[in-house]
Amino acid sequence: MAPRAAIRRVERRDGAELIRRARDSVELHRPWLFPPLTEEAFESHLALLERPDRAGFVVCVPGTGAIAGFVNINNIVRHGFQCGAVGYGAYRPYAGQGHMSDGFGLVLRYAFGPLGLHRLEANIQPGNEASVGLVRRHGFRLEGFSPDFLFIDGAWRDHQRWAITAEMLPAADGPAGGTGRPESDRGWHPESHQAFGAS
Repeated sequence: MAPRAAIRRVERRDGAELIRRARDSVELHRPWLFPPLTEEAFESHLALLERPDRAGFVVCVPGTGAIAGFVNINNIVRHGFQCGAVGYGAYRPYAGQGHMSDGFGLVLRYAFGPLGLHRLEANIQPGNEASVGLVRRHGFRLEGFSPDFLFIDGAWRDHQRWAITAEMLPAADGPAGGTGRPESDRGWHPESHQAFGAS
């Protein structure tokens, strides 16, 4: 099957397209997600992604390079923890076409390979069935429930806690245990402009 996604790091040049996609997708994202809708908000967002405890990726459509979604790894903690929290979203008109699922899998492979993480967490509001479906398809397990976990859209929101470790990564998504470096082996570097695609 032809690859449905490629990933690369978010760059400043992506600002105009990301803002346009987010504005076109407001009805798709609410009430779960609030990506930047203005240049000022994007600049603040980009500054966060440039910190060493963050990694931000765009999910692109092979051939056209159009941005179909994003996956961020936030709050990366090193040393004995080696963990991060994932946030993600698809954009119209590409939602539901498989780009996001494939791109999410590529980010997992990068996180457990070159990035050297052992665990990723996804905190999802109850009722966000699309988000739960995505992490479940990629092998995340439900670990618990956190009342009043995050302040979103003016209120503290309950969240389900989902997580995956490198050992749980399905064989189809890459080497178990995070021992492989599939992106590096194929010449993809997270700081470059080159995108890495599914095979």
